[in-house]
Amino acid sequence: QVQVTESGGGSVQAGDSLRLSCSASGPSRRYAMGWFRQTPGKEREFVASISWSGGSTNYADSAKGRFIISRDHDKNEVYIQMNKLKPEDTAVYYCAAVWETVSPGTPAGDLKETDFGFWGQGTQVTVSS
Repeated sequence: QVQVTESGGGSVQAGDSLRLSCSASGPSRRYAMGWFRQTPGKEREFVASISWSGGSTNYADSAKGRFIISRDHDKNEVYIQMNKLKPEDTAVYYCAAVWETVSPGTPAGDLKETDFGFWGQGTQVTVSS
């Protein structure tokens, strides 16, 4: 069982930056990770993902050029640096780890939402105009 915990949410002004952190613990540790977000009344949407090695990343169009996903293997943490935040980025952000059956070599761009089986509780990000 993989336990995922997010931190770093908060309230910021449009144009500000925020970094979310995610720690994941489990028997394998060789799993790709991703960030998703959800606003009330809407479906959860993909934001970014990173392969186990960190060598490949994938971003939603809304995140490209503004968000950067990274990971620190020593700390077993994943981060998403969010820059130039907009009010429409307001959401609960979830970190997730893939099922342990997903090959550690899977490129981030090949991951589907259904590949992510372990989810954190979410952290609120609010961007004011």
